[in-house]
Amino acid sequence: MKEISATEAARAFARVLDEAEAGEEFLITRKGVCVARLLPAPRANGTALNRLSRQWAGKIGLDEEFVAAVDSLDEYARGDQDRDPWQS
Repeated sequence: MKEISATEAARAFARVLDEAEAGEEFLITRKGVCVARLLPAPRANGTALNRLSRQWAGKIGLDEEFVAAVDSLDEYARGDQDRDPWQS
């Protein structure tokens, strides 16, 4: 995580946003005191959701309706369709 002053963040806002989009996190300070954190926006991630569902498959007792719902994740949570949820 990078630490930058509020002044630096304001002066280089486009660069800071570009870096955040690329995954960088920022701790923003004013007069040496932390005032904010800037994090990358979450992205839809079907690949991670599928990996998580397979990781838990068969490890805990679940009702059949829930198991069927988890199994159906492959139908709509696909990594090749990941997108930015903030874009319209």
